[in-house]
Amino acid sequence: MDLRFTPEEIAFRQEVRAFIRDNLPADIHAKMKLGNGPNKEDIVRWQRILNAKGWAGLSWPKEWGGPGWTAIQKMIFLEENQMAPAPELSSFNITMIGPVLLQFGTEEQKKRFLARAANLDDWWCQGFSEPGAGSDLASLKTAAKLEGDHYVVNGQKIWTSTAHHADWCFVLVRTNPNARKRQEGISFLLVDMKTPGITVRPIISIDGSHHLNEVFFDDVKVPVNMRVHEENKGWDVAKFLLGNERTGIARLGKSRERVNASIDLAHKVNMNGQPLIADPVFRQRVAQLQVDMKALEITQYRVVSAHDKAGGGRPDPLSSVLKVKGTELLQATTELAVDVAGPMATPVWAEELAALNEPDELLEAGSASTGSYLFLRAASIYGGTNEIQKNILTKAVLGL
Repeated sequence: MDLRFTPEEIAFRQEVRAFIRDNLPADIHAKMKLGNGPNKEDIVRWQRILNAKGWAGLSWPKEWGGPGWTAIQKMIFLEENQMAPAPELSSFNITMIGPVLLQFGTEEQKKRFLARAANLDDWWCQGFSEPGAGSDLASLKTAAKLEGDHYVVNGQKIWTSTAHHADWCFVLVRTNPNARKRQEGISFLLVDMKTPGITVRPIISIDGSHHLNEVFFDDVKVPVNMRVHEENKGWDVAKFLLGNERTGIARLGKSRERVNASIDLAHKVNMNGQPLIADPVFRQRVAQLQVDMKALEITQYRVVSAHDKAGGGRPDPLSSVLKVKGTELLQATTELAVDVAGPMATPVWAEELAALNEPDELLEAGSASTGSYLFLRAASIYGGTNEIQKNILTKAVLGL
């Protein structure tokens, strides 16, 4: 594919870049420029700024508050937002529950939830994985029994990102334990996290952050009108949602931003009496990453453009390619950042270097690189493990 943008697309990129430059709060930008992640308040503040511009629901139609962008414009925005760097939009709100409701939701559900999701008035989380049902999601056991006008939900979810912040959770539950195929007995429910019977317990990650949780459901009552799509047809909804998630999960702009930051740091870090940037082995490593990122960029635009032209709503199984290669690059670029930081990436050594009056920006960048490296060890697992994605490609694309 010859990667050439139209004059309109080039002008759109310039518009996005200028808007982010002029409207991203300075304190958030300064924090993220040093490699530190945004907190909940940062994400809410930035998403509301974007929503006021009409840009938060980036893949949504205009009639439901979206900008009506093409697939190419969406990718341009994501890349510029990640490279700024700015907080990313809440994926649970924008690329998961939003498209699900647009595709499968009732008019009542759309009117109740979409505008609030775009403005982050409601914070959503995802209740899919369970102990023993992660990669093999269809083996989930959380049960929902219909009693009159509501379901009674009992079970446990795990690795539930940001559940401690969430107002609502979209949950996969088993409504027919006797289905011929496991996938045929699953339903998709919208659950108010304030409902009695819900318990959230933190899981502290290896990087020391609280991002993940266990969620327990004990006789939790969920109104029937909070079911999305037909009963026992939740697997269709889940496949649709995961396909949308994988299209945006490559996070190419984030990989580019991290490589650019590593190059900047390499000008300031000395090795064998000269700046690290002068080392030919380092330069070759950076060049290979840049080649890989360009290849992924071409593939990404090809996949999303073809899917946009095809229409029909169903995500392309080739989105699994973006997930596999994108997360591999996320991990490779964090490894580069840690290697450039060297001793500054290790807390004990950072204290010693601080005593020697190393610049604060180098010390903070080194510390942040370690956090990103540790957290993104999970990138090849979340959103469907890379091994599972390769199985999808083998079957759906190669026909093997």
